[in-house]
Amino acid sequence: MVGFHPGSDWGRMPAMNTDRPNTPAPEDPRRELAHRWLTAQAEDVCDDWSPIQGDASYRRYFRVRVNGESRILMDSPPNLENASPFVDIAGRLRAAGLHAPEIFLADLEAGFLLLEDLGDALFRDLIDDHSVDALFAETFSAMAQMVREVSHEGLPAFDRDTLRGELIWFTRYYLDRERGQIWSSRQHDRWDAFCAVIVESATAQPQRFVHRDIHSCNLIKTGSNSPGIIDFQDAVRGPVSYDFVSLVWDRYFSWPRERLEQWMEEFRRLAAPDVDPETWRRWCDLMGLQRNLKIVGRFALLKHEQGKSGYVEMIPRFYRHVLEVLALYPEFEAMTDQLGDPACAP
Repeated sequence: MVGFHPGSDWGRMPAMNTDRPNTPAPEDPRRELAHRWLTAQAEDVCDDWSPIQGDASYRRYFRVRVNGESRILMDSPPNLENASPFVDIAGRLRAAGLHAPEIFLADLEAGFLLLEDLGDALFRDLIDDHSVDALFAETFSAMAQMVREVSHEGLPAFDRDTLRGELIWFTRYYLDRERGQIWSSRQHDRWDAFCAVIVESATAQPQRFVHRDIHSCNLIKTGSNSPGIIDFQDAVRGPVSYDFVSLVWDRYFSWPRERLEQWMEEFRRLAAPDVDPETWRRWCDLMGLQRNLKIVGRFALLKHEQGKSGYVEMIPRFYRHVLEVLALYPEFEAMTDQLGDPACAP
């Protein structure tokens, strides 16, 4: 996992510790139930199930062999994680010609799905200074296809209330609970005005299908129709720049501004050619501010509300993204000073 600047502190990131075991406990009723479900559906199911590192949800994944083929078994406990959105969004992506995993079997009531195995070639492990342009070109093409062709009808709206609610995580969980800081009324007023600018920018954009978590761990290099796309169940109808900023301001990589602006222009030509470049850059920058501030707050929330402390080690990277973008805009000078204060900054 190499950053853009060899030898800098923006290089290799430690593996993320989610404070959750990678292997099932010796007594695992859900695994046994999944095994019985699968063996009732297929003739040849291998008993050797390999757990796959999951995400911050309650879902689990196992690599299994079924009728001689490698498959992925998703365990989505129905009282904790509804698998219906996964099935819905997979269908939308595949209908548009994108490589979401095929669903071979599904029991939504029980919370089990048998999926196509897209392999282990995560973009996270393939990206470096030399490969990134080609890998991003594949991804830009897929994301532009999402913008143009994937239906967003009936999806939750990534609206003003949602955008603003995510920014509250920053003050409530990062500032107050992680840093122990209480802003003055004047500082809160400045923050509220700043958030209003960000939210207005996001809602002024064309609203399209948004994956909502495009990054290098959710993209897989596949032999055909690459990239394979996963972790899409939280898709929404929202700002056209959102998936782009999610990709380029990644948790594992940092890139120089010149390269970011080059990619901004490449994706603009594919996904928003009617938007002038200056407006597009501002949309991307302010959307990136919203997302990265949300992530800082979300990681603190996971620690203080769910006991998942491993995520906070990534906060400095996202905070640095925020400060770098703020410094580009003189109108945010006071906010830059406020967030850059050592009492706030990690």
